[in-house]
Amino acid sequence: MRIGELAARAGVSTRTLRYYEEQGLLPARRAANGYRQYEESDLRLVTQIRSLLATGFTLEDARPFVDCLRAGHEDGAACPESVAVYQRKLAEIDAEIRTLIRHRADVAGQLARACPGCALSPEGTNDHADDRELRRAGPQRRQAGTGRILGGLVPSLQDDRADP
Repeated sequence: MRIGELAARAGVSTRTLRYYEEQGLLPARRAANGYRQYEESDLRLVTQIRSLLATGFTLEDARPFVDCLRAGHEDGAACPESVAVYQRKLAEIDAEIRTLIRHRADVAGQLARACPGCALSPEGTNDHADDRELRRAGPQRRQAGTGRILGGLVPSLQDDRADP
């Protein structure tokens, strides 16, 4: 297939495919007329790259997955090098989460000092949107558990829902 067809099927631009080629992630085969030629397997490579990029990986992170597919494996994650990238990325994400939790605790402490008695808002809410005043702590709210997310790494947040 030609570059336009691959781009359309993969949902990317032809410029993106040329960039992947420049980076050595996509093979550069040429027909006798000089046009780029791609195979069905190249669609799998582009799909794998796009999937990894969408979840925060870099193009360099994608290289072992692409190499694994090129080696004939059904899944780009089937090779030890790919698993190592997953493990490294997961460790990076966990470190970022711990940093964000520390930052949240710092900001919550600053709010508590600035406004004693103000209730901390669960994430995603804005208690000042309607009345433009700080909301004072009301009746005790029940606490949500950490659940199974992140192995309990994230502390409990207050839950505004009424008990059933």
